[in-house]
Amino acid sequence: MSHNSSRPLFLVIGPQYFLYFGVMGVFLPFFNLYCYHLGFSGFQIGVLSGIRSVALVVFPLFWGLVADRFHARRKIYIVCNLASTLIWALLLFTSEFSAMAVIIALYGVFYAPIISFLEAFTMDALGDDKQSYGRLRAYGSISFILTVLILGKVLDLAGVGIIVALILAGSLVQAAAAFNIPDVQIRKQVSERDGLRFFLRPRVLVFLTCAFLMLVSHGTYYGFYSIHLETLGMDKTFIGISWALASTAEILVMVKSDRLFARFSLEKVLVFSFIVAALRWLILYTTASPLIILLSQVLHAVTYGTFHMASILYIDRLTPDASKTMGQAVNNAVTYGLGLVVGFLFSGILYERLGAYNLFGISSSIALAAGVGFCGLYFFEREKHA
Repeated sequence: MSHNSSRPLFLVIGPQYFLYFGVMGVFLPFFNLYCYHLGFSGFQIGVLSGIRSVALVVFPLFWGLVADRFHARRKIYIVCNLASTLIWALLLFTSEFSAMAVIIALYGVFYAPIISFLEAFTMDALGDDKQSYGRLRAYGSISFILTVLILGKVLDLAGVGIIVALILAGSLVQAAAAFNIPDVQIRKQVSERDGLRFFLRPRVLVFLTCAFLMLVSHGTYYGFYSIHLETLGMDKTFIGISWALASTAEILVMVKSDRLFARFSLEKVLVFSFIVAALRWLILYTTASPLIILLSQVLHAVTYGTFHMASILYIDRLTPDASKTMGQAVNNAVTYGLGLVVGFLFSGILYERLGAYNLFGISSSIALAAGVGFCGLYFFEREKHA
């Protein structure tokens, strides 16, 4: 596969994103709602979400290190897809909290590295055309939209009890498709010690800290947004439309990512993303209006879309060639792993005491703090190179 032509990527890697985020379109809006209907408390729901996210901290790092050390990224990617699917199937046989917690923990061991490996495949395959990343990633957003729109209506008719089976079906297709992933990776003769030193650079540490806080601020949204809407009296069709609107807005910035990053620096895009996240959570803190809530979902284009793309590109720019898989694994572990662990557990513990409104208010403050921290880094870097 040529690194200079991205056309084949839309036929090979694009479907990987489509399937991964199609499954996510079932899991993210509706699995916690499924647990809620099983009678689990807010704390138990937070614990299950947290267990999955703990795996996203530890195991992308482990698998990423193994993949870079032995150049076995494709093999590990396939094995992790197959193993996580088989383990998820065990959820068909239990609805008891402790058993589900064990299954989710085992599932996370193998599910955790899939997206960071996919991002690393994509970065290497794009070569000098990395600014086109968003157009590939848009496959995932399109899939997510289709899934939540269709599923919202289906669940109003069939109930949330089919969630586990639907995720299993999607995961089986995803595991089969994993065999099509190309074995693209750039191998440079750089020592592992030199490759890993970049994690200790102040610039990287500050960015990862701010990105961590950004995802902590998303804990209430990803963990309790659907439950919040249901308690406000909105049906599952509305919930599905709400999530779909967010992903539709996200696509618009992703398909134009090359123009976005040609005009604005990664640092400016990140600063703007932090500010908009603080605004988005503030809106959810202050309103119960269905219309305003729907309109606020458009901001997902920035709080997820531009932030995610800029983060992937920023880490790739900082990471030496010898540790590209590890670089994306660390970014994913610190943000969607550790950040969401803290966010899920924090919101799970406080949900029944404070309610979703107050949690969104706290989320706004956290996102603002992250933005202030990154602004400090941005202006320091500008002064340093002035």
